[in-house]
Formats: sequence, C-alpha cells, structure tokens
Amino acid sequence: MSVDADRDHAAELASPKSGLQGFPVDAICTGCQRVHVKQVRPEDVGQSIDVDPVTLEADSLTSFRHVCHRCGKVTWWNPTTVLSGLIEAKRSAEE
Repeated sequence: MSVDADRDHAAELASPKSGLQGFPVDAICTGCQRVHVKQVRPEDVGQSIDVDPVTLEADSLTSFRHVCHRCGKVTWWNPTTVLSGLIEAKRSAEE
C-alpha cells in the first residue's frame, strides 16, 4: 500500500499549514521532500486569475514559495497533483 493512500487530503487542507487562500494542490517541498496539501492562488503558479482550477494539470503549474513547517522556513514547492476532488467538494458545500 502506498504512503499516499494513508493520507487524508481533506484534513491536510483544513490545517493552517496548507495556507489561507487559493485552490488545493498536492506539492513537494524542494528542501526536505515532504509532500503536503498546499493552497495556491492561480497567479502564484503561472496561471490566469480567472482560470477554473479543476481544468488544470499539475505539469502546467510553476513552482511556488510557501512555508514548510518541517524545514522551518519558506521554500519552493513543486505541484504534483491538482486536488480537483477537494475543489468540487468545496463548491458543492457552498451551493
């Protein structure tokens, strides 16, 4: 079984460590290689502010700077997955 299968993406998103605004992506810290859910604004990952994040693929996103709580500093993160399921769940809850 993969380590990823044991992760709770929704709980990670709810954590203050994920950030305060934007859409959720799974990303890897370039410092310590930790993978965690982070919230990113479209403009922080090289996208138009009016893009629908559900339509995005991780390989179309640029690296972004965010706090790594394991490293204890702001580091570069590389998106690995756009968490479209979490985006859709949030939209459904808001309706």
